[in-house]
Amino acid sequence: MFYNLLRELITLVKEYEENYEHEDQSVVLFGQWLQERNQHSEQLTLTEPEWDGKSKGRSTDSVINTSLVHLYRYAKLHAKTAIVGAPFATPDEFIYLINLISLGSMTKTALIRHNVHEKSAGMQIINRLIKLGFVEQQPFEKDKRNRIISITAAGTQALNQSMENIRMASLKVTGNLTHPEKLTLVTLLSKLETHHEIESKELL
Repeated sequence: MFYNLLRELITLVKEYEENYEHEDQSVVLFGQWLQERNQHSEQLTLTEPEWDGKSKGRSTDSVINTSLVHLYRYAKLHAKTAIVGAPFATPDEFIYLINLISLGSMTKTALIRHNVHEKSAGMQIINRLIKLGFVEQQPFEKDKRNRIISITAAGTQALNQSMENIRMASLKVTGNLTHPEKLTLVTLLSKLETHHEIESKELL
């Protein structure tokens, strides 16, 4: 019943023995080799996509930059729709609250940097949230010039009331991607974002 599978397995074992010299042979080592082999095969068969301007020399860097800008604008449109009727003036306000919910209280500086805002823009958002009673600030013992920002009960309530619309907006942004594609995209975006976090430390 499994003759074809066994024949393929025997062929793979033979290839493994011919191309991978190791004194301590084991199923684990064979499995690792097989996984690496499959990954290499997938890379070789990866076809290069087409894009506007490719024939005229437009680079992948240009395409990625343009796509990221466009996706940001689409995401912003969906986010604005999500806060219609909510007490938030901009999507940035609920994003700041989400950060405080998921990451906990932090300094103003850390909150602003986490959202990749310039200090002046970040301070305006925080001040609006303070005025609404959605966050509160306390002195930071390690740095008297800074303040610790925490979400209030009113802020949590306002966020919860809008959360379903926010989730729907997030779902619209990821569009028709499958779950495996989303996982791949998360990995790539995390790698790229980490790179820019390191490169931009002195700029923000």
